[in-house]
Amino acid sequence: MRALLFALLLAPSLALAVGRPSEMLPDPAAEARAQAIGRELRCMVCQNQSIEDSEADLARDLRRLVRERVAEGDSNTAVRDYVHARYGDFVLLRPPFNWVTAPLWALPAVLLGLGALVLLRMRRRLATRGGPTPLTDEERARLAALEKEP
Repeated sequence: MRALLFALLLAPSLALAVGRPSEMLPDPAAEARAQAIGRELRCMVCQNQSIEDSEADLARDLRRLVRERVAEGDSNTAVRDYVHARYGDFVLLRPPFNWVTAPLWALPAVLLGLGALVLLRMRRRLATRGGPTPLTDEERARLAALEKEP
């Protein structure tokens, strides 16, 4: 129920992000292309949103830029390449794999490997200890005294 209420409250703000009539192209096919391209470009301010979902001024400017390029007849690839050339790999929500972004792509695997290594070392260390050490005579006597107390 809460999720539905949240979705209903959020829907109007999402519609405003993309659906401003002043930003939209008159041709529905061109507008659909511009929106598809915008969903692949990161808002440089919000960072985890596409420019189509963001309300930041920079995202608005990028939406206008994308729509201008689409209206001029550029292909989707040409528009993405144009924005990519101006803002770098960070503007792409799915950055390309190259020597600069390789650490970004490899980081999850490296962290998973390190975690597995730590777990294996902990398991080996516990296995070599042979279990708990037996109680000394003094500790047994103290335990027996504690058990007799009410």
